[in-house]
Amino acid sequence: MRIAKSRLIEPGENDPYGVVAVALSLFVFAYSSRFGQVSILAYYALWLPLVLVDYRRVLGNYLRYGWIFGFALFACLSVFWSQAPSVTARASVQYLSHIVCALIAMRTLDIWTLVRGGIAGTGLVLAYSLAFGVYHLDPLDGTYSFVGAFASKNQLGFYASLAVFFSFCAIGFLGETRPWKFASLGSGLLAAYSLAASQSATSVLTTVLVIGLCLGMRVLETLSPHHRRMLFLALAVAVLSLVVAAAYGGGMAMVLGAFGKDATLTGRTYLWQQGIEASADAPIVGIGYQAYWVQGFSEAERLWEEFYIGTRSGFHFHNTFIASLVETGAVGCLLLAAVLLATLFGHLGRLLSHARDPESAVLFGVAALLAIRAFVEIDILNPYHVGSFLLYFAAGKLVPRTEGNHGRSLDGHRRRPAAVAVSLQ
Repeated sequence: MRIAKSRLIEPGENDPYGVVAVALSLFVFAYSSRFGQVSILAYYALWLPLVLVDYRRVLGNYLRYGWIFGFALFACLSVFWSQAPSVTARASVQYLSHIVCALIAMRTLDIWTLVRGGIAGTGLVLAYSLAFGVYHLDPLDGTYSFVGAFASKNQLGFYASLAVFFSFCAIGFLGETRPWKFASLGSGLLAAYSLAASQSATSVLTTVLVIGLCLGMRVLETLSPHHRRMLFLALAVAVLSLVVAAAYGGGMAMVLGAFGKDATLTGRTYLWQQGIEASADAPIVGIGYQAYWVQGFSEAERLWEEFYIGTRSGFHFHNTFIASLVETGAVGCLLLAAVLLATLFGHLGRLLSHARDPESAVLFGVAALLAIRAFVEIDILNPYHVGSFLLYFAAGKLVPRTEGNHGRSLDGHRRRPAAVAVSLQ
């Protein structure tokens, strides 16, 4: 059997493989705790073998991605001072290999394939949750919420947010074909129901904010780059003023009250306080990557008991920056924040400078969603998580490809270079 290289690794030419690979990756990220190590091996099998097809094109020059690997390499180094060395060693290697897979995906997929895979993957995840999901009682506020096939309603809400976002991008930014528009509508309807059933205020609010931001960027695209930058700056100042006024004028309490939440964000503010206090033990380099929530450690056991976490796992500080500060100190926190902020403002800069850039339009929305959620979740801090996968995919797209990137043109049509017509035996 002969398979052309372009069908596997050439952006814009490998839609069938790329869509399936992204969709299955998202399914693994969602339910690896259910299906175990076999699902993780399947995830690696989707991306790592592509290196054997053409390692130069698939890997590129990793020296140019140094800033992307900074946090992961520091996490690996933290094994030398970790309070739980075996846990840190395993988790940091997993995180590093997870980034490699994300960068392989970044180099072999264009934005159309990513969004199509995102639509298919989130639709599959939500359909599985609706078919096999359950309701859980939240002992802190006494309410029942639909958590799907997850252990937390916030994770179900996150996938629903991504489904809404990818569906919006397919129609609003990429001008997808009619079949994918119908798929987007189907995925969007599943997401809307899941958001309502999960009652996740975090997911609903972040979805509304990011879709509103993307609509604003869509309007800005009609202006010249100069006027675009001026108007964006004015809007940014106005929005920041409204946020500050809402924070000090009781607006936040009203919004939270509409979702049945109190000012403590259902215990999150107490967790933040505990995390800040814990970070004082090793403020510069932390206690070791993923070395806090370890069974048998007194502080972790105390918080699990206080928050009724009977499984003594799957819990965190609900804030990316505080969690990274505890585990990797100020150094690790700054390295991770640098990746997130560089990705966010890098794609924003392209949007404000280029006449039309659908890739950066989508990836700026991804980075904005992750940046907003970073204050209440830890989507980018763990391996085998859709948030970290998307972050490093978006970050890698900021690094120019010196060997050229064929893929699709800005209108979505394929550009088929003869150079990739080589076949494998």
